[in-house]
Amino acid sequence: ECKVMVQQIRKAVIPAAGYGTRFLPATKATPKEMLPIVDKPTIQYIVEEALASGIEDILIISGHGKRAIEDHFDSAPTLEQELMRKGRQDLLNVLRETTDVNVHYVRQKYMRGLGDAILCARAFVGDEPFAVLLGDDVVYHPQRPALRQLIDVYEETGGSVLGCQIVADAQVSSYGIVAGTMQNERLMRVSDMIEKPALAEAPSRMAVLGRYIIRPEIFSILQNTEPGKGGEIQLTDALKVLAQRDTVYAYNFEGRRYDLGDKLGFLEATVEFALRRSDLGDPFRAYLKQLAETL
Repeated sequence: ECKVMVQQIRKAVIPAAGYGTRFLPATKATPKEMLPIVDKPTIQYIVEEALASGIEDILIISGHGKRAIEDHFDSAPTLEQELMRKGRQDLLNVLRETTDVNVHYVRQKYMRGLGDAILCARAFVGDEPFAVLLGDDVVYHPQRPALRQLIDVYEETGGSVLGCQIVADAQVSSYGIVAGTMQNERLMRVSDMIEKPALAEAPSRMAVLGRYIIRPEIFSILQNTEPGKGGEIQLTDALKVLAQRDTVYAYNFEGRRYDLGDKLGFLEATVEFALRRSDLGDPFRAYLKQLAETL
């Protein structure tokens, strides 16, 4: 099996500038990326997926009122000293998981959409292909992180890769849907993308779900992309242009995906991540069973 000679994916971009209006009032003073799933902020799951996929450098694109994200990935000397004094090595280790990460920050000064947020990463990325992980989608896979699956596809094909999954008919109008020709049961070569189509207009059920490997040519395209829906620069519009000029693939990745932009999705993630934990799983499962019987 021949692999294409490609540049290694070393950098990841995590856009985190949105207002999180669907989670008000919780997000009035707390970034939605900092809302915890059990005891870990959402954005930390995203950062851990990037690291587990072999990423070395991470750029978080933040916005107004997002200092908590920067503080979270910073060291906390006073807290560390206090834990050392109490001999809590276990908690010290937990703290250090977030400080040993190579995280950089840039601010998106005006809310001009996801495409504009990615454009803010141009100096950081330079002339190499890079990963994008959106914070609204957390994906659980016990062995292979979703991003790692995309990187493997990129290393085999050399093209940009959009992380997708098949969504239910009722969900089609909420996502960017891809059109193209299937290369195998999980891989499609993309010819077009339609943002939030009506079911009748949807070319497939393959929805783009917050994971991308993108070639650097996207930056010059984004620079020349006119604002689309809502006066924002849409990443989808730029990816469509890229797909006409270059090879873009859609990969139906494996894993349980949670839509954290949605309150129900957020609750599902909280419950299922708690059930998977060795310290919480059994008592929590027993509690849920008992609850189901009495409700």
